[in-house]
Amino acid sequence: MIMAERVAKTEKTPSQWGYSMPAEWDRHAATWLGWPHNETDWPGKLDTIRWVYGEMVRKIAPGETVRILVNSRKDEKQARGYLAQAGADLKRVEFIVHPTNRGWTRDTGPVWVKRPKARGSEKAIVHFHFNAWAKYPDWQKDRRVPETAARVLGRRLFDARLNGRPFVIEGGGIEVNGRGTLLTTEECYLDPVIQVRNPGVGREEFESALKTWLGVTNVQWLAAGPVGDDTHGHIDDICRFVNPTTLVLIREDNPKDINYRPLRENWERAADLRLEDGSKPEVIALPMPAPLYFDGERLPASYANFYIANSAMIVPTFNDPNDRVALGILGELFQDRPVVGIHAVDLVLGFGSLHCLTQQEPA
Repeated sequence: MIMAERVAKTEKTPSQWGYSMPAEWDRHAATWLGWPHNETDWPGKLDTIRWVYGEMVRKIAPGETVRILVNSRKDEKQARGYLAQAGADLKRVEFIVHPTNRGWTRDTGPVWVKRPKARGSEKAIVHFHFNAWAKYPDWQKDRRVPETAARVLGRRLFDARLNGRPFVIEGGGIEVNGRGTLLTTEECYLDPVIQVRNPGVGREEFESALKTWLGVTNVQWLAAGPVGDDTHGHIDDICRFVNPTTLVLIREDNPKDINYRPLRENWERAADLRLEDGSKPEVIALPMPAPLYFDGERLPASYANFYIANSAMIVPTFNDPNDRVALGILGELFQDRPVVGIHAVDLVLGFGSLHCLTQQEPA
């Protein structure tokens, strides 16, 4: 087995090597998932969640390999049983034994960058040192997922650092168009008090680090996410690129809803967003579903938490009249692959949804 390379401080960074992060709709080699096992993420619902995974894999596997992290071979056997009964193509599934704390692979899994080559392209992994959203104490197993991915696949592993310390971001906190522009939020990465990932780091340093480690050239900021977001403002619940020049942005039209004002501020800021060439992106509204609660707590249900796979675009749905509206909007924007809804009322009990669980590996 090929061992992963770790880049020393004196070596070039991804941007210096010519690497950059591709867009999610670019061709994938695989989708990474983590088999669900943490009871605290979905209290009393873990068995139901495994059936949701079965539906996800059934939709993703026709177009690409699905790599699933499992805690043990016993868990692999369990996963195979659920996936087989769900009708997923197990020939397209690879299991990797790597014990995890949770299954939110968007934030713990390998973040990939690519650079062109004379023949095809070359890809590598950037290790961003997950710390459980600067909120929970159990992250040590999750932090090592990029190392395992690099070792298993024989890929270069860049060790992301900032001011001599591990640089912490999550995949759900960044959104790229693959042409140089990256979106994120002030709530997630600039709040000086709540869930501080990189203490003492301001806007300019943070933007510079993103350009260094992801090869982007243009960083744009929105304000905040919906109430109930356990990550404190991940962009993937708010605003997503659907092509290099077009964004979808969630909007709450009910002035009495607690999300009305923070989401309205994002819409005000959207007028000032610029792409890497200085032009304005087209911004299309996505509705919000009616409020969902668990044990009196508002859940971060959002249609923006979709995932773009090779064979389908999967969108969380919530037994809500706006399900059809959101699917219609996204169906018009993605005509090169089917846009399908996956029931996510139980899934969002874990304060995340489809995009939070997946991480793409570029072809």
